[in-house]
Amino acid sequence: MRKAFRGILSLAVLIGTVSATGASAGAATAAVPAPLGAAVSDSGTSTDIKDRILAIPGMSLIEEKPYAGYRYFVLNYTQPVDHRHPSKGTFQQRITLLHKDTSRPTVFFTSGYNVSTNPSRSEPTRIIDGNQVSLEYRYFTPSRPSPADWSKLDIWQAASDQHRVFTALKRIYAKNWLTTGGSKGGMTATYYERFYPKDMDGVVAYVAPNDVVNDEDSAYDRFFAKVGTKECRDKLSGVQREALIRRAPLEKKYARYAADNGYTFDTVGSLDKAYEAVVMDYVWAFWQYSLLADCDTLPADAKKATDQEIWDSVDGISGFSAYTDQSLADYTPYYYQAGTQLGSPDIKQPWLGRLSRYGYQPPRTFVPRSIPMRFQPGVMRDVDSWVKHHATHMLYVYGENDPWGAERFRLGAGARDSYVFTQPGGNHGSNVAGLVPSENATATAAILRWAGVAPAAVQQDESKAKPLAKFDARLDNKDRPTDHRLGVRRP
Repeated sequence: MRKAFRGILSLAVLIGTVSATGASAGAATAAVPAPLGAAVSDSGTSTDIKDRILAIPGMSLIEEKPYAGYRYFVLNYTQPVDHRHPSKGTFQQRITLLHKDTSRPTVFFTSGYNVSTNPSRSEPTRIIDGNQVSLEYRYFTPSRPSPADWSKLDIWQAASDQHRVFTALKRIYAKNWLTTGGSKGGMTATYYERFYPKDMDGVVAYVAPNDVVNDEDSAYDRFFAKVGTKECRDKLSGVQREALIRRAPLEKKYARYAADNGYTFDTVGSLDKAYEAVVMDYVWAFWQYSLLADCDTLPADAKKATDQEIWDSVDGISGFSAYTDQSLADYTPYYYQAGTQLGSPDIKQPWLGRLSRYGYQPPRTFVPRSIPMRFQPGVMRDVDSWVKHHATHMLYVYGENDPWGAERFRLGAGARDSYVFTQPGGNHGSNVAGLVPSENATATAAILRWAGVAPAAVQQDESKAKPLAKFDARLDNKDRPTDHRLGVRRP
């Protein structure tokens, strides 16, 4: 997520001013489909949920997949490329809908990236036993306009996508709505709330980075100086140093690996730059996706390790395919956003001395040069200030050992019924279930309360709060980032 975050977090001041936002919101609202008529059997209109959904102007079915206890739909929805000027072109945005019952509350989930087309259930959806709408973030293929005007990829436009989907579906799913997401999805949920604070009844944001001042990243350096144990930090830095010291033989291996897999390096500029980027991510990626107990799997003495052992450790944690053209192509929208609005970390890693040739490379390195980029420094400051002064019904969950939590959202005096909790020893997959019991109860009770489904016993005693739906191994825990090979430097 780092690079992904580097490439994570516009249009100049595009969202920076409240007055511009207000005017834009009006334009987006004007683009919302006309209200649906009541779908009741005595009027001759089908009451089947699929028919009701497909009656929404601009909504079309890709496929329906069976799942016991639910209806699951993969859909396309016609969206304006520019919500300020909806007449200037449209694109198809993928949506999935896990339908339980219109009498239940609904969770609006986004990962901030592509949408999975297999049934899954976020933690809040299980807690409230509700429906779930999942949205693919604009410009992640296939939800990308053609031709792509990259200036229309910003957090306000994406929030307006969500607002328009919500407005259309709220006529069917009339009960309370929550929005959620992990990592960049948690950021996305926050931005949606900032620009459309009247849509949702609550926000549950997991491990959401908050890079308020892009050029000030000392919080990350302080994090890496103390995270875990000294023994584990020394093992990690030892492997990283050896990977750079043995650059020549390991890059020969990298060249063979690239040739065997058809990988190229045009975007980053050279195999050498891609190799170093992967190695520089090694420590970050370990703490992002691993636990302290995983230190036992690292080479005990990097200086005595073979070249193959160093390669295997770096590849297993950072992933040597991460900065090839073929892998980067899927994440161009992320790196573009990181380099224009979201911001990205730049860590010093002093244990490397002068072994690095390029430093912690910025998002611009990972976006094709044909796509123009310009950073807008006021965008994240605006969101951060809004959360501190206006957060209502917002819950943030972080992991103690997750690098992305070094710069996080914090609540100010203006926050109401909102919380920031940290999972002890947690990584980038931290969640409500992993919190200490008292915080778990408070968070679960809040989610139930915001969704309007808190049992009487929970309203009287939050310690009795628990998920309303049973755990389903096939549905649950699929929304957390798990594959480091696709997640390096990305939140």
